[in-house]
Amino acid sequence: MQYEELKERVTMGEEFQFYYQNESYWISKNQRGFYLTRVSDSYSQSFLTADDLFKNATIDGKSIHNLWDEIDI
Repeated sequence: MQYEELKERVTMGEEFQFYYQNESYWISKNQRGFYLTRVSDSYSQSFLTADDLFKNATIDGKSIHNLWDEIDI
């Protein structure tokens, strides 16, 4: 999957689990917003829109876009 496809599908409401450096992460959505959650300790970042998530969510201080080549979906 390409990064732009992930963004589009999350914007449409799909949820995804992915792996980065042997850690599991979950992108999810509910009525209040979008979330990036590290599964191991439930650390979560919340955002009002999918666009906000992709612009502002970080893992190890880096955006999902910057880590894309290292992410396994």
